[in-house]
Order: sequence, then C-alpha cells, then structure tokens
Amino acid sequence: MPHPLREHLEQVVSLTNEEFALVLSYFSCRRFRKHQFLLREGERVPYIYFVVQGLLKLVHTDSAGRAHIVSFALEDWWEGDFAAYLAQAPATLSLQCVEPTTVWCLPLAGYQQLCARLPAITYFFMVKFARGGLAAQQRILSLLTLPAKERYERLLHQYPTLPQRVSKTQLAAYLGVSRETLSRLAEQRPPK
Repeated sequence: MPHPLREHLEQVVSLTNEEFALVLSYFSCRRFRKHQFLLREGERVPYIYFVVQGLLKLVHTDSAGRAHIVSFALEDWWEGDFAAYLAQAPATLSLQCVEPTTVWCLPLAGYQQLCARLPAITYFFMVKFARGGLAAQQRILSLLTLPAKERYERLLHQYPTLPQRVSKTQLAAYLGVSRETLSRLAEQRPPK
C-alpha cells in the first residue's frame, strides 16, 4: 500500500526509495483525539503537520476573547503556525482537532536538514509555501471584498464536504459571519 506522505510529496517531486526513507526518518506519526490541541497560542512551535486523516482548525483568539478560525486543514494538507515555527517564536495561533486526527510531524531541525540534503524537498516546500501564501491572500481578499453569500458559495464549491464535518458555529467563524447569517445563507441555497 502506498505511503500517504510519499504520495503527497510525489504530486510535486519524484523521490527514490532511499530518498523517501530519508525523508520519513525525520517525521513522526501521531494521533490526536477530537478537541485535542496540537498547539496553543503562546507555546513554542515544535512541528508542522501533514494531515493523513481527520480535520484540524487553526484559530486566533483576539484581545476580546473572540475565536477567529483562520483555516481548516483537511486530509492531504499541511498546517501549523508557520511563522512561529520558522522563527522559533511563541505561537500566535492554536491548532485543534475537529475530528480524531492522524498527522505526520516534522520538527524544524528535520525540515532544515532535509532541505540541506535533498534539493527536491526544498523545491517541494517552496511550492507548498507559495501555494499556501496565494490561498491565504485569496482568503483575505474575499473577506475584504465579497459579500457573505459569495464567500459561502465559494466555500461550498472549494470544500463541499466541510459543512458536514464542522459545526455551523465553526463554519460561521471561518466565514466571518454570525451563526444566524450562516443559517439564512444556507436556507437561501436552492436544493440540489
């Protein structure tokens, strides 16, 4: 059976069996329960995470105590507080399981050593970070410029299974609307 991490990496780069064995030697696999935190705001950031199974949410809590969902990480996604990870600074975001989740964890030293030893991995992460940056930019622009209905429609188009996997409260926090507004938007959708 193919390894999920290898399949993911090879969507961007080709690896020999020896190279993949080296890559895998820097990772550890962990399982987390629903609601368990992988990372909390203010903590040191030991890893970035590749999601094999489950669902995570990345959250920022503002000074008034309101939780803002920055992103959801589904299967085949990377997630973490990347800025804090790379700078080895305290986290400004929390990462929590929405469902029981299995991840492959990569410490910063492992990331640095892999990039130094395998140019293909450097290229892989460059592509992934660029795509993540573009997606974040599009999300920010949509929050600034699009009406709630269009943001909701885009979410349903991009991530059709997400509404079945997260609560309406979480979905509303991600879209930047109230739960009541989300309910109205859902009621306005024509039946399939």
